[in-house]
Amino acid sequence: MDPVTPQPREADSRLRNVALAVHGLYAASFLLGVTVLVGVVLAYMKRADAAGTIYHSHLTYAIRTFWIGLALSVVSFVLSFVGLGFLLGFFALVWFVIRLVRAFLAWNDRRAVERPERFF
Repeated sequence: MDPVTPQPREADSRLRNVALAVHGLYAASFLLGVTVLVGVVLAYMKRADAAGTIYHSHLTYAIRTFWIGLALSVVSFVLSFVGLGFLLGFFALVWFVIRLVRAFLAWNDRRAVERPERFF
């Protein structure tokens, strides 16, 4: 094996750390909203490296969480002018927390996120 190419265990360890960093940045967005942007950029940058590993599902899940969350937030903002946005905004917040917890639990158990393309 090429000495520059990381060993499989080392590569998995690095990808595990990347997945944790992405999930952590998403969690930190509750305090510092911009960290979710850093997290999604990191997920996009490392997803190709994670192909064929369980961490590919983590990064795909994080990317979908960002885009669906953004869409829910925009619709919530628009609907806030007619009074319905606050309800949808609360739903979006709960949805985001559920997805974040699912991601952390899968990461902790060293398993892939099941069906990362689903809504919940």
